[in-house]
Amino acid sequence: MMAGRRCLALLLAAFCIVGARAPAPATPAALLEPVPLLIVIGQSFRLPAAALGGERNVNIWLPPSYAEGTRRYPVIYLIDGGLQQDFQHITGLAHLGAISWQTQEFIVVGIETVDRRRELAFPVERDADLRRQYPTAGGSAVFRRWLVDEVKPFVETHYRTSGDDALLGESLAGLFILETFLRQPDAFDTYIAMDPSNWWDNGRLTEEAAGLLARHGPARHRLWLSVGRETLGQPAATERLLAALRARPEIELRYEPRPALTHATIYHPTTWEALQALYPRPAE
Repeated sequence: MMAGRRCLALLLAAFCIVGARAPAPATPAALLEPVPLLIVIGQSFRLPAAALGGERNVNIWLPPSYAEGTRRYPVIYLIDGGLQQDFQHITGLAHLGAISWQTQEFIVVGIETVDRRRELAFPVERDADLRRQYPTAGGSAVFRRWLVDEVKPFVETHYRTSGDDALLGESLAGLFILETFLRQPDAFDTYIAMDPSNWWDNGRLTEEAAGLLARHGPARHRLWLSVGRETLGQPAATERLLAALRARPEIELRYEPRPALTHATIYHPTTWEALQALYPRPAE
């Protein structure tokens, strides 16, 4: 009897040892914690901007074929091009145009703004209430010098650019684009202004447009101008601007009024239209 009990005890002990050494059942793959991968859509740089009070973010998106060879590309400089501003939705349109063969491929350079009224608007001379409301406004000339004299050379040095470049933006950025076109037209080849804030300082820029254009000799530049419902409801400033532009036949003007779109909805759809019209896919 004792021998039988010892045998039983040994068998149980052996069973426990084997059981303890048996591998645990595998965890189903669906229950494992997934490892996230970063989604990278571009490159970001902190560039010196001493005249603006410190460094500024510049974000760069490269077209799908950029890594494939030595081809050179047009550049679109996007004002309000921060990651929390318009960089992602404009580069989304650029990517769509490239993969759907609806547009040429181009580089997008997003210029982040910090104090938009300081950086994008010219000094207030007429509207005292506007001056009191936005005391820092009026530094567009400084911002333009930094963009043209520092950002553009950085891009042209580090990327394969073709020498064909554009300036794109909406609202106050659109005002900045129009002012740049009128004051320094040779800074860019193409200007794309979406619903610009022509009301700024009681429409002063539109009143000065003809005189500003007269300071420059004839040069062929392209200007796309879209305006929405609110701007069309106050037409005087836009009509003055159009009269000055149409008096210069060398300007390739594309005026696109959009009464069905508001200031809040005009940017995305009309930018897609502009990119297709201004950068059509070349015939293979």
